[in-house]
Amino acid sequence: MAERGIKVDHSTLNRWVVYYASKLEKAFHQKKKQPGSRWRLDETYIKVKGEWRYYYRAVDKQGNTVDFLLTAKRDTKAAARFLNKSISRNGQPSMINIDKSGANKAGINRFNQENHRRVKIRQCKYLNNVVEQDHRRVKRITRSMLGFKSFHCAQSTLAGIELVAMLKKGQMKKNLAGALTPTAQFYALAA
Repeated sequence: MAERGIKVDHSTLNRWVVYYASKLEKAFHQKKKQPGSRWRLDETYIKVKGEWRYYYRAVDKQGNTVDFLLTAKRDTKAAARFLNKSISRNGQPSMINIDKSGANKAGINRFNQENHRRVKIRQCKYLNNVVEQDHRRVKRITRSMLGFKSFHCAQSTLAGIELVAMLKKGQMKKNLAGALTPTAQFYALAA
């Protein structure tokens, strides 16, 4: 923007992120590659309005992001909501690896009962290292923000962070992305 002679304040950029990130994420999910059938599911903490909120994330065996959801509580209802969202967007996995979280296990069991499906659960904290390491990227970016002022702003900003990460990981379908750089893929997505 400075090269073009336009002065932009950081709050203007924040407003753009809040407004456009969810729209870009929605467009991306129409062009996203199908993830693997074995997922790693975990949650981490994000500070919103001075309080810790729960950020559910799932990645497949190769480390590709499956889905994410920011919730106010960490309970069975939140885990089931995350699971319903991610399965409706990405298809049903054959197995989900979780740590010893009771809420996640209860959420998967609730999903199996409500939808008459069978998703196997494996509880092994060491196999969940893929998603734990992927949390580090999100934490590194959000740490410098010193928390979020509103829940909606946090959701939108996290969607933008995850979108850029998925583009860098090469999760857009090859026939749409071709040999484009992540930046070029982003511009193609925004067009």
